[in-house]
Amino acid sequence: MTIAQAASPATSATTAPVPDAATLQLEQQVMRKVSRHLLGFLFLLFVFSFLDRINIGFAGLTMMQDLGLSGTQFGFATTLFYIAYIACSIPSNIVLARIGARKWIGSMMIAWGLASTATLFASGPASLYALRFLVGVTEAGFLPGMLLYLTYWFPSAYRARANALFMIAMPVTAAIGSALSGLILGLDGHWGLKGWQWLFLLEGMPSVLLGLAVYGYLDDSPAKASWLGKLERQVLARMLAAEQKTVAPRQNTSVLAEMCSPTVLKFGVAYFCLVNTLAMVAVWTPLIVKSFSGDASNTKIGLLAAIPQVCTVIGMIAWGRRSDRLQERRWHIVWPMLLSALGWLLTAYAGNPVVQLLGVCMASTGAYTAMSVFWTTPDRALSLGARAIGIAVINATGNIGSALNPVVVGWLKDFTHSFATGLLYASVLLVAGAAIVLTLPIARSAGKEQS
Repeated sequence: MTIAQAASPATSATTAPVPDAATLQLEQQVMRKVSRHLLGFLFLLFVFSFLDRINIGFAGLTMMQDLGLSGTQFGFATTLFYIAYIACSIPSNIVLARIGARKWIGSMMIAWGLASTATLFASGPASLYALRFLVGVTEAGFLPGMLLYLTYWFPSAYRARANALFMIAMPVTAAIGSALSGLILGLDGHWGLKGWQWLFLLEGMPSVLLGLAVYGYLDDSPAKASWLGKLERQVLARMLAAEQKTVAPRQNTSVLAEMCSPTVLKFGVAYFCLVNTLAMVAVWTPLIVKSFSGDASNTKIGLLAAIPQVCTVIGMIAWGRRSDRLQERRWHIVWPMLLSALGWLLTAYAGNPVVQLLGVCMASTGAYTAMSVFWTTPDRALSLGARAIGIAVINATGNIGSALNPVVVGWLKDFTHSFATGLLYASVLLVAGAAIVLTLPIARSAGKEQS
């Protein structure tokens, strides 16, 4: 049977199956089209989401002195962001599942873009705390919402590389943001604004414009995608329906009880251990690099801080493709976590600036590659009814690490006058998280091996 015959209304997947080779060819054609249409745009959204989350780390190079902030106060501002983020991420995902991604994601982007821009008006610790809390509230649902949204479009057999191509926005943003933010800080004094105020202004407003674009570009589900042909929608629906037969069945318990199950808790704790390093990379990399780079200028520090992110992009794409090709997830999470732990130990104790920078590269690459593969696994351990809340619960639990890391590392830095103890703290958590991953109910994906 040809692909054209498969398109005939008289032909169905149940009465006249398409041969495996033709089926695979058609599925890959559909997935390439979905990837081209969605991943580039979602990547761009995530770039500005992540930039508005981490730009306080670059602003801290001059903001701390201008506002008279200690390391503990600076870290606490980021902690408040994550407290708000954690508190609001679960209800945000519930709203997204009910009203659709197009309206909710667009509205969130406009709100957090305005909130992030408003950080330029911070005048001391109290106002900075309030503004970062507001950014956390408005941005809370974006990442868990996008992770849920990707499950609507990408079967698990294709999702590691899709997650990687979406999530490379994080290291790409950190790399570009490192260089760009160093240059923006050089605008200090123009039009009466400090360099860090220019940073929040120029990096916050694009999110507002992208939020407006979301309304016209995203579709809530494949069934509403006019850019897919009728046969393409049918093929994608069949792929997703086949996958749903392999996910965990709905238990005779409430969704709340399922969210508190040992499996969900273990996923959350493992992600907590991983997220500590993600927060370390996002918030502290410029200051860590500054600690071993002597009297380097802010521009040079920005360029040096971009190197680990370039390594991370390469690692995420290559490792995601390998995980999909082998259809193996567990060890594709564990080994990068251990690599990241080793990287932090090198950064803390090597004593040689080149080796320390290599350690930051290892830590960043390992943590982000582990994260992109990690998010291919929780939805398969959750019933369909619990998926939206479950993903948000795991993300929220993990991001307790994001809330704790800045204040813990900031306090350790003030107490010991070194980042070494904070880096050791992150390493221990990574090893513990890798051990937990070994106990998770992670099976090989049901899909065919992809080229």
